[in-house]
Amino acid sequence: MPIVKNVSRAVSQLLQSSGCGCGISIVPVRCIGVSPRQVASDASFHSVSFSDTDHPRVLITGGLGQLGVGLAKLLRKHFGKNNVILSDIRKPADNVFYSGPFIYADILDYKNLREIVVNNRITWLFHYSALLSAVGEANVPLARAVNITGLHNVLDIAAEHNLRLFVPSTIGAFGPTSPRDPTPDLCIQRPRTIYGVSKVHAELMGEYYHYRYGLDFRCLRYPGIISADSQPGGGTTDYAVQIFHDAMKTGKFQCNLKPDTRLPMMYIDDCLRATLEVMEAPAEALSMRTYNISAMSFTPEELAQEVQKHVPELQVTYNVDEVRQAIADSWPMNFDDRNARRDWGWKHDYDLPELVTTMFSFLGSDSRIAQAN
Repeated sequence: MPIVKNVSRAVSQLLQSSGCGCGISIVPVRCIGVSPRQVASDASFHSVSFSDTDHPRVLITGGLGQLGVGLAKLLRKHFGKNNVILSDIRKPADNVFYSGPFIYADILDYKNLREIVVNNRITWLFHYSALLSAVGEANVPLARAVNITGLHNVLDIAAEHNLRLFVPSTIGAFGPTSPRDPTPDLCIQRPRTIYGVSKVHAELMGEYYHYRYGLDFRCLRYPGIISADSQPGGGTTDYAVQIFHDAMKTGKFQCNLKPDTRLPMMYIDDCLRATLEVMEAPAEALSMRTYNISAMSFTPEELAQEVQKHVPELQVTYNVDEVRQAIADSWPMNFDDRNARRDWGWKHDYDLPELVTTMFSFLGSDSRIAQAN
């Protein structure tokens, strides 16, 4: 066994050597870039590109979070139920499990993730596994493992198997020295959370893999995302989701940010549609690999006033969480998304009044809302 390991190590060093002056040339077996972890021969694998099929074969990691289930639903409408595989390390609810293919996938398990991609002939990968801002600060080692090590696994597999890879970024990728109103696509980024740092790392690594290995990497910086069909997941902007649940259940809402904290926000339908549109955009239309996208920008006070048009008796108080407030104060107030609108035709549908009306319509009408209307 030691002999095998030594031979393997020697071969690996030889294959990775360049400019050594030994006169040995390595003839590439593929016309595309290869990932750092690519094996010497993968003849037993059968990889199918998007051009060889009617629809992409999609894998979504971290699919039981705020966005994964909704994205799977949207993609299944476009590409067919069985072409979109949702994955996570948690047990899905019955309605999710029976709505389409679901598989256990741990992004920290490189071998298992690679087998999933190969066995299911995946061509598109949406990488949603991540610990969000406030949760990440509470467990930095875990956030570092999931957000960075997991990303490296996904990048290597995507490059090796010629996948089109989408990794979301965030307003958290900016810091207190970034321009805040508005924040352009390209500017100083010095985030002060492990979540933000990991997302800047993802943006740069994805761009590097694109130029170094030919990886078709695409990324959007999401603003705060508001969704009615999922519970808050530990993000700094989650107050904008919690207010609707509290208005429906108790008529009382306590906000953990200051009333005048302005942040960019977006309704989930706009977010998911933007994600699909950038993935379908022709490669030649993309002038960059990471884009800002935006829809609206508001403060907790402005949101509360709009909600109170539907629930007049809603009582709003403020109990500021200093950790979350410090995070929010370092983030953009408005996103400049002109490049996305120019390059691939991004356009949002929901402003604040439409957002609030849609949220209450989705959550259902109880007696308070019926009376208010």
